Amino acid sequence: MTAAKHQVRRAAREQSGRRPGGRAGIRDVAAAAGVSITTVSDALNGKGRLPDTTRRHVRSVADRLGYRPSAAARALRTGKSGLIGLTVTTYGEEPFTFTEFAYFAEMARAATSAALARGYALVILPATSQHDVWSNVALDGTVVVDPSDQDPVVSELVRQGIPVVSDGRPAGNLPVTAWVDNDHEAAVTHLLDHFAASGARRIGLLTGTGTDTYTRLSTAAYLAWCARVGQDPVYEAYPAHDPCAGAVAADRLLARPDRPDAVYGLYDPNGTDLLAAARRYGLRVPDDLLVICCSESTVYATTEPPVTTLSLKPGRIGTTVIQLLIDAIEGSPESRSALLSATAATTAAEGGRVMPTELIVRASSQRRSRSVTVNPPRRPQAADQ
Repeated sequence: MTAAKHQVRRAAREQSGRRPGGRAGIRDVAAAAGVSITTVSDALNGKGRLPDTTRRHVRSVADRLGYRPSAAARALRTGKSGLIGLTVTTYGEEPFTFTEFAYFAEMARAATSAALARGYALVILPATSQHDVWSNVALDGTVVVDPSDQDPVVSELVRQGIPVVSDGRPAGNLPVTAWVDNDHEAAVTHLLDHFAASGARRIGLLTGTGTDTYTRLSTAAYLAWCARVGQDPVYEAYPAHDPCAGAVAADRLLARPDRPDAVYGLYDPNGTDLLAAARRYGLRVPDDLLVICCSESTVYATTEPPVTTLSLKPGRIGTTVIQLLIDAIEGSPESRSALLSATAATTAAEGGRVMPTELIVRASSQRRSRSVTVNPPRRPQAADQ
């Protein structure tokens, strides 16, 4: 058979691969792709020793046919539910709805898409530290966002043999399967240098009181920068789960006798908190006060003035944590056990993925050059006669 005829027949199989009036099955994908059912299964599940070209071809055909693996069939075959949990446990005892924040919403959207692409469904779990509320959900694995340094939920899930991947570098030897995080130290150092280059001489910080890695590493980076440049730290800390407390902390910071001329806010509402506090004290942004906050919200592009934001790229993080988690779920019990043991024995600086950040520079962090008005010379008054 010539190559041209083979391509024509393959195209015909792909066009007719979907069952009339029904969803494409694994046999349809195999027929359309010109491979065996076993090859399709291995290609879609990341198993076997297949050439990358074969895997890509099978997945491309499956996508075109709209093939989705049967959850019921997979559960019977593998003993897995096809469910992945996502939760934030750090503020579990507080009235904290994490999906209301732009970072978590974008991260969850990306994680949902990445899970569905590999045949899993994402379950948003309540932000509580009581793991027993999930006992009625059969989870194959869980993503935990910003676990605390002694997170009891993570420890209990791992004890039960459930893989856990954290969005956030775990402190100490918290036994997660894998983790994904940003280089918070480098990001904070970069934005503080940006403040200094814009003329700031006393840079302040709005931070939190939590023990999560994001807060801890970001605050430590600020203190280290202050020590390096010889500036006394000027900061206020507040419970990050309470948005009203952020506004109060911003007010306290700008009321200090050593009031800063630039402020970095670690949390999403801090940009608007600082703009409002500046107006109350008659401070002009950016002339009297430079402002940056960490946020994924698009609202800061339209504030007056537009606020510079640090983006942690939650979409990339959400995709990556799901890929790592599913790889762990679908690995052999022996390899998964070895990965868990190795991770528990490492420090938090090892065994993870570090994602880039982006400083989106807007008017609030760039001090305008002061214009100088030159008045015309005054005419001398006429001498008295």
